[in-house]
Amino acid sequence: MNIRSLTRGDGVVIGAAVLLFIASFLSTFDCEATCGEISAWDSGSLLLSVYLAGIISAALIVLSHLLPRPPKVLGLELGQIGLVLAVFTAWSALGALFDPAGSLSDGGISFDAGAGLILGFIAALVLAAGAVCNQLVPALKAPLIGAPRPAAPTPYSGQPQGGYGYPGAQPQPYPNQQGQPPAQQGQPQPSYGGQPSQPAPGGPAGGDFAPFWFAVPVARPLYGEDGSPTPIAELAPGTWYLAVDQRGTGLIAQTQDGRRGLLQDTTGIQRG
Repeated sequence: MNIRSLTRGDGVVIGAAVLLFIASFLSTFDCEATCGEISAWDSGSLLLSVYLAGIISAALIVLSHLLPRPPKVLGLELGQIGLVLAVFTAWSALGALFDPAGSLSDGGISFDAGAGLILGFIAALVLAAGAVCNQLVPALKAPLIGAPRPAAPTPYSGQPQGGYGYPGAQPQPYPNQQGQPPAQQGQPQPSYGGQPSQPAPGGPAGGDFAPFWFAVPVARPLYGEDGSPTPIAELAPGTWYLAVDQRGTGLIAQTQDGRRGLLQDTTGIQRG
């Protein structure tokens, strides 16, 4: 699990689930007579259809982003099931708000929605809105916790800072790097962020492309350079990767273990 793969929309969903849990312990309705303190935990149907359904919905949405390969249930992804469950929660909360006591109101006693139902309805609306907008609104697709900024080089040392997988580190050589022409070896190339960079293994011998470090905002698949539709790796937020070449709108990226592949979706990447 990588917590940096969570989005701002996931933060909204988590907050709504916490509100639902709190609301489940508050009074469900107010009545004219002395009916005592009744919460959602005294009504199984209300507890399951609104409060627990909303909490389970939030858990499924968050797990769909935390897990590198989330499982599917009946061919549906966890995020899709969570989205449907979130909308169902808001619909059930709306019905409970209009008729808080159900058949109990036939006894001639007037019942009004209590603090638990009102807060639960607000939380259910926020949950449903967060689940839907998490897929549509670019601002909510942004990572909840951004990748750390590259460390600035110290003025007393000419050596770059950090280890592999972080801006300023030396790329690991490939086994076939020794076979490169001497003109390619030992020639420093400019990089983004003011950090020195070594020539990228397997990079172009000419052209204007300069290797640079980058981080992805959300987990994204890395495909083979041969155009294979099956991902060979997954780039995770919070980790710096080296872009060694450009292919169309995509980037040829190098992972920490030396694998290279094509990153097709480069929107929102953070350059080091």
